[in-house]
Amino acid sequence: MRSVLQALLAVLFVGAGVGFGASNARAVSVDCQLFPMPAALGVTALCAALVAVLPGGLAVTVSVVRPLRRRLRAPAPAR
Repeated sequence: MRSVLQALLAVLFVGAGVGFGASNARAVSVDCQLFPMPAALGVTALCAALVAVLPGGLAVTVSVVRPLRRRLRAPAPAR
């Protein structure tokens, strides 16, 4: 049941991304200092969001998730 819900949620978000990209089809030029890259506005906005989310998720994983997992795996102190 859980995997079906996860698959449905993934399809929903992919559909939302496709809809967002299709509704923002105007061409923009991204200046990368060495060369300009022409791309659609929706694709550019989704890529910018992805570039922002990946380092944030990595920071949370390193600073919060890994120490908590380490603490859970450690044996409990004797009382």
